[in-house]
Amino acid sequence: MSTSMSTRFGVLRYRDFRLLLADRFLAPSAFAFSVVGVSFAVLARTGSTADLSYVLAAQIAPNLVFAPLGGVIADRIPPQYVIAFANFLVAICEGTLGLLVLTHNAALWQMITLEAGTGTALAIFYPASQALLPKLVPDAELRQANAVSRLVMNGAMMGGAAAGGFLVAAVGPGWALATDAIGMAAAVAPNLLIRAAATEREHHPGIFSELREGWDEFRSHSWLWGIALEYSVVLMCWYGSFSVLGPAVAAAHLGGPAAWGTIMAFESIGLIVGGFVALRYSPKRPMLFVSVIGATIALPSLALAMLWPVWLICVASLGVGIAIETMMVQWNVVMARYIPADKLARVSAYDVLGSVMSMPIGALLAGPIASAIGVSATQYAAVVVILTASGLTLLSRDIRTRHVDDTPMATAAAVAVAVLAAPAMDSVVPVAAISSDA
Repeated sequence: MSTSMSTRFGVLRYRDFRLLLADRFLAPSAFAFSVVGVSFAVLARTGSTADLSYVLAAQIAPNLVFAPLGGVIADRIPPQYVIAFANFLVAICEGTLGLLVLTHNAALWQMITLEAGTGTALAIFYPASQALLPKLVPDAELRQANAVSRLVMNGAMMGGAAAGGFLVAAVGPGWALATDAIGMAAAVAPNLLIRAAATEREHHPGIFSELREGWDEFRSHSWLWGIALEYSVVLMCWYGSFSVLGPAVAAAHLGGPAAWGTIMAFESIGLIVGGFVALRYSPKRPMLFVSVIGATIALPSLALAMLWPVWLICVASLGVGIAIETMMVQWNVVMARYIPADKLARVSAYDVLGSVMSMPIGALLAGPIASAIGVSATQYAAVVVILTASGLTLLSRDIRTRHVDDTPMATAAAVAVAVLAAPAMDSVVPVAAISSDA
């Protein structure tokens, strides 16, 4: 049965959800300027893909430490405050880097240090973001809220990536980084106005006990750690072959930062379209769907390796964006159905840790390998590894055959009870927890 547009976007009537959308517009649109700006700042300063590897690895590496810690923090204090702090930290780090680039004083060690600070902020942001949205809307509207939230976020990323690419091409990467800092600072205020409490819990064990509880929950689901392992390999290869080597390919063969910004913008357009698809489509076997989508992530790297025309690379990025966004909404729903609310932030932290723990390795290896065997050969190798990892994941019967109707009722009940207790829900009907944006 079709759902009317008013029903799909009825979640906008909730005040705190509208404030969340303000953050989801300001922060991603601002950070998209940095995605383009950092890469071309490094390339302009050193001209080395190896140096770019080191800087981007520094941005991802903090996830290994701070994602689990961020999960514990977000389970203890209101998650919107964690997000506000993360936004502020990004503003400081990217603003400082922008100032150094504009004054021609940016050294490689400074870039690495400041991007490590940005990476720390991103690491603690993710589990808090996962824990916040379930507190703001009712259970019946959670899938719509996820989709709408991601539509706003991806629309902001689309505009920011395109504008960032042209800004870098016109006046240089320093101004793009400064723009990122201003936008991230503006995103602090909406989070401070959100009225959502931390999840109420009967007891508060020590940090290490909480980490162990989250780990025990994570490893008890073979579909969860199996898919996290798949995406660990997939994202390692994608990050090295696309995020690290992509700007170098764009600079050498595709027209520079404006072309790269356009490619990133088309990926964001695909994410927007995927959000609309997710409003209507729900696979019967979501774990299988998520696993298969992993293989599609190889396409942009293949397009760069073969030096397709810019317009065709944009089409590939568009298609992959649609697939990934549809997958992410389904994954958020699946996580919420199986994971108790009082452990969701910690389990989400282990999920992101498992998925991205090898991305710094991909970043560190991409530049040196490309210097040794060539950029295209490195990207072809990444494509093969991505397809192999996705194929091996399908050997798991639990991933291939589990249906959405298999949700354990006890878990769903526990989620509902946990959120019922939250004081912030006084203005809406009781909700069951569900993941928000990845």
